[in-house]
Amino acid sequence: MNAPFRFDIVGSFLRPEILKKARERFAKKEITAEELRSVEDDAIVALVAKQKAAGLHVITDGEFRRSSWHLDFMWAFDGVAHEKTKAGIPFHGEPALIDDTYLVGKVTVGAHPFVEHFKFLKRLEDGSTVARQTIPAPSQFLFQMIIPENIARTRAVYPSEEDLIQDIARAYRKVMRDLYDAGCRNVQFDDCTWGVCVDPNACRLLGADDVELQESVKKLIRVNNLAIEGTPRDLAVTTHICRGNFHSTWACEGGYDRVAKDLFANENVRAFYLEFDDERSGDFTSLAHVSPEKMVVLGLVTTKSPTLEDKALVKARVLEASKYVPLERLCLSPQCGFASTEEGNKLTEGEQWDKIALVKEIASEIWP
Repeated sequence: MNAPFRFDIVGSFLRPEILKKARERFAKKEITAEELRSVEDDAIVALVAKQKAAGLHVITDGEFRRSSWHLDFMWAFDGVAHEKTKAGIPFHGEPALIDDTYLVGKVTVGAHPFVEHFKFLKRLEDGSTVARQTIPAPSQFLFQMIIPENIARTRAVYPSEEDLIQDIARAYRKVMRDLYDAGCRNVQFDDCTWGVCVDPNACRLLGADDVELQESVKKLIRVNNLAIEGTPRDLAVTTHICRGNFHSTWACEGGYDRVAKDLFANENVRAFYLEFDDERSGDFTSLAHVSPEKMVVLGLVTTKSPTLEDKALVKARVLEASKYVPLERLCLSPQCGFASTEEGNKLTEGEQWDKIALVKEIASEIWP
């Protein structure tokens, strides 16, 4: 039993209030790291119980030990530094005030804390569930270091971008090997780089022309594949792709067409978890490029709004997607996590679980 599942999730969940308060108190040095960890442990145990009660076959820690879905992971690598942002990342209507993160030395990694985080989650598996570790894709790590505002710092450390690609891939292989040795059989790469690449303003955002953009697409696929290279056959590596998810806002828009031919055919993952919750994601025609050994998890139920989708409409959209990928290679999930950052999206925990229940109900009717 391994990913993907007909009824699936992306991984992050709304933080309970007790956890938010504990993190605030820790930041003010009012409690110790051990006291915070105890609150995190209890919150994760409770979350996993709810995931099992919801009928999920995959469990995650909800990313409860992180402030953001990607940066906490990067901060644990040698050669990476961060500081409070002055401007943040522009999202639609609201900036995401997450730390500026950049290189100050060569990328290496020792004992990554996410491995210990996984060991705790692993103990909560049972015969019906598998524990999933979500991490930002290697391409997301590379992308972070070559965005225009970071490129000068990166070049001071890595005059050769190829050396950076190789070091990122090497470090990821170590983390994934350590996760595997800890019992992990399900790793999900989270990847917003493709959301930027498909956006109509991609060239301006990246300071590139069309030819350079397509070269970047191939480079981003290559660093992911280098990281996956040599992983055990029983380790399911999948990827989730979206266009930004912060406090119910989004950063990018555009269908997958610009990247589909290369990405869906050539990235060596078992499945693509794809955002398709509204018109920003385009239509399903790009799915024709998904190679026949891969599965697609359709993110048709939004996490950005508490409004429940029309069940008949979601079922109709799954059938529409099956014109391009056979139904037996399709699954269903929310379009993203519920809390890519600790702020969370604008819905309640009850509304979050109502969304999960809807995904289960629809999936059980399509794939009885």
